[in-house]
Amino acid sequence: MAPAAEMRVPLLPESKPTTRHASLSGAVFNVSTSIIGAGIMSIPATLKVLGVIPAFLLIVVVALLVDVSVEFLMRFTHSGNTTTYAGVMRESFGRVGSLATQICIMITNLGCLIMYLIILGDVLSGNQPEGVVHLGILQQWFGIHWWTSREFALLAIVAFILLPLVLLRRVESLKFSSAVSVLLAVVFVGISSVLAIFALLEGNTYSPRLLPHFDNQVSFFDLFTAVPVIVTAFTFHFNVHPIGFELGHPSEMITAVRISLVLCATIYLAIGLFGYLLFGDSIMADILVNFDRSSGSAIGSLLNDVVRLSYALHIMLVFPLLNFSLRATIDELLFPKKPQLALDNTRFVSLTLVLLAISYLAAIAIPNIWYLFQFLGSTSAVCLAFIFPGAVALRDVHVISTTRDKIMAAVMVVLAVVTSAIAILTNIDTLFGGKS
Repeated sequence: MAPAAEMRVPLLPESKPTTRHASLSGAVFNVSTSIIGAGIMSIPATLKVLGVIPAFLLIVVVALLVDVSVEFLMRFTHSGNTTTYAGVMRESFGRVGSLATQICIMITNLGCLIMYLIILGDVLSGNQPEGVVHLGILQQWFGIHWWTSREFALLAIVAFILLPLVLLRRVESLKFSSAVSVLLAVVFVGISSVLAIFALLEGNTYSPRLLPHFDNQVSFFDLFTAVPVIVTAFTFHFNVHPIGFELGHPSEMITAVRISLVLCATIYLAIGLFGYLLFGDSIMADILVNFDRSSGSAIGSLLNDVVRLSYALHIMLVFPLLNFSLRATIDELLFPKKPQLALDNTRFVSLTLVLLAISYLAAIAIPNIWYLFQFLGSTSAVCLAFIFPGAVALRDVHVISTTRDKIMAAVMVVLAVVTSAIAILTNIDTLFGGKS
């Protein structure tokens, strides 16, 4: 049996389960928001690496495997005596499994929070990838000043927008901001599609490359570096238990996840295609950076600004969801015998402020989200999304896995390990002398 520290639902007040249940629609919005996050920003860049057809196939395959992995997690959770991801791993692999899960959640979530702030910095204050200057919205509107700098703009966002949101104590409290967040993601895709259609009519689009192109700069193994990006874009397993156990019937989580996966895969496919049509091989790791280009009309320029601002607001609303599970996991690891976090104001506020400060400082120091995506997708994210759920099904401590389950789990684990290993080795080779 799991210890009391892992049998609690993180940050939930002590109350009977018959009160204040979350709704299925709220769960769908929270799951969708957890999935979309920053992942949508680098999806078009994967089309540049893979080509349209392989990228689309990869998105569909990863979404299907995520559905299987979540089903494994929820089934073994309900068969055991725990309500957390770390608790499921503890029941299967002891303290080592629990600790590995907590570490992976912390690395993945903190990395994603840093990516969110990097994107916000790109939108507001621009970026200079490979020496090419891309101005942010604040710089385009008001010029280059100290108060339009990346450091000051992000500090203002953290202090006046993100801090009030991350101080909320329940996941369900975020359902309305999550609904707005999903709507903003749809708006982002919608406006991008309009811009792509206008460009298509004017003959200014780029021809999408259907298959990968190999030359002296791109090898077959480079294709594997795009896999971690897609994996990270679909990794939300750290929020499965916090969201699922606020539902009146936690089994509804499977339904919420499937609805969300269909919605998010559709959004990813759309933005990937439209983004590639608009920018072709010049597309950046963060597609929002590309929308700084001058347009031939005032309406076009306005749409470019609306695209960036709408997604910046989306990122601000996603931030609290990942901070929620990160904060709960750190508290579970560091203070297993303390009262529930929501009931201890000093601990709650201190953890919140420390996490915000670390995220802010790292976002200032790191300029590019592509490297973060690859690192997370090759390590902690792939463990949470595929390796750990597959290992739980294969260990089968509750004797509930069917033969089909074990085959699926084995395939999932092998694919995850092989692709991640190749991606890591390829990146190492590229960074340390493989390519000029």
